[in-house]
Formats: sequence, structure tokens, C-alpha cells
Amino acid sequence: MDITNFYVSNEKSKLRLEAVKALLQQAYWAKTRSEETIIKSIENSICYGVFYNDIQVGFGRVVTDYSTVYWICDIIIDVNYRGLGLGKLLMENIMADKGLEGLLGILATKDAHGLYEKSGFQKEPFKMMMKTR
Repeated sequence: MDITNFYVSNEKSKLRLEAVKALLQQAYWAKTRSEETIIKSIENSICYGVFYNDIQVGFGRVVTDYSTVYWICDIIIDVNYRGLGLGKLLMENIMADKGLEGLLGILATKDAHGLYEKSGFQKEPFKMMMKTR
């Protein structure tokens, strides 16, 4: 499959809620998210969809204050389309957002360090703290 047949859009109107839900169900970090939570997260984030014609095959979000920091999250490509470079394409589109230039970028990953290192992210062990609900 040729990657030139895919495109990335940050227009929320193009997102397909059912596709986003199906994608997030493939993710270890979001398998049990409710539709209400997914909708609210889309409303309050910059969202990106990866599309093959009109079929949504990927998703990602950025949460930011536009002045100091942005958080990249929910980067996911449908299992049937992985290995084509679509994660890299998605990250290139996110990193091209002029609104994020000069801000501190953060993210968390268990298994995709190589993807994010290609976009300039570096491992920073022991600096992050978390509080679960």
C-alpha cells in the first residue's frame, strides 16, 4: 500500500467518532474509555486524523496552553495499517503546527520510543510524576 494515498487532517469535522472509539479500543492505555470521555477529550484538544480516502485509520491529540507546554497523547494507527509509516506521518504533521513552536513537548509511552525519537523527543526517566483519578 502506497503511503501517498493517506493524508492527515486536524479538522475535527472530519473525525469519525466510531472510528476513534475503535482505534482507542486497540490501545492498551484507552481500551476502557467511555464514549462520553472520548467526546470530551476531542472537544478539549487539537485532534488529528489519518485518512485513507474517507476511511479514518489513525488518530492523535495534543493538549496545550499555547504558551509553555503541549502534551501529545492518544497516537494510534489501526492495526491493519501499521508498518506503513503512518505514525511517522502523523507525528510530522503534529510537529509542523506553528502554534507548538518553542513550547516544551511532553508525552508518555511504554513501547513507541523510536517513533517519538524521530520527532526529537528524548527519554527523561524519573522526572515525571502521576496521580491516578
